[in-house]
Amino acid sequence: MSHDDKLTEPRGIFVTGTDTGVGKTIVSAGLVHLLVQQGQRVVGLKPVASGADSGAQGLRNQDALALAAAGSVPLPYEMTNPLCFEPAIAPHLAARDAGTAISVDELEQWYACATAGAEIAIVEGAGGWRVPLHPAGFLSELPERLGLGVILVVGLRLGCLNHARLTLEAISASDRCRFIGWVGNQIDPGFARIEDNLETLEIVLGSPPLAVIPTLEAADATSAAAWLDRPLLRHAVFPPQ
Repeated sequence: MSHDDKLTEPRGIFVTGTDTGVGKTIVSAGLVHLLVQQGQRVVGLKPVASGADSGAQGLRNQDALALAAAGSVPLPYEMTNPLCFEPAIAPHLAARDAGTAISVDELEQWYACATAGAEIAIVEGAGGWRVPLHPAGFLSELPERLGLGVILVVGLRLGCLNHARLTLEAISASDRCRFIGWVGNQIDPGFARIEDNLETLEIVLGSPPLAVIPTLEAADATSAAAWLDRPLLRHAVFPPQ
């Protein structure tokens, strides 16, 4: 592949989760940080975000800002996060209330523009794999259409075994997306029998974790990158040099 081909056809990884609030952003930003450390041209992208602060420059979502800060390809905010809604509610409801129709066709065009200067893109989803869009469809249609690899963030708490397996089954039903693997994120410090649950997750997901992130005091990209920097994840994610 030539240098120009790399610019127009970046590798892409979609980060989804077993639910909302499971750590997709910290894993996504950590992956971006790791890849930047390897000298890659990386963009962190958030196609749809709900829950934003209003300021002089417009609406800004903190997750999208974290992804942008970790990347090595500068983009206008609107390219990092093209669909941003102020209320912290389900994205399809926020879009409906704002009178905004979310089109996967338009998101596909946005992705091509946003990744034009990158070698690899880390795309963070919203909520779980099958989060609805407005007026119809699911956000998962975007990674399916683009043929992105998928990393599943499993929020380690009661109920995660069922949610993880069901999400894997939905991802595996696609003939376009490749399941890269899963990352465990210890969002509940009091989660009982953590090691036993990790062993069970290996069974129900068919593979060991790419990484397991403990409860972090400082939930930033650098802290997450240190825990993500594991041989399994490197082998699965990093482009060949």
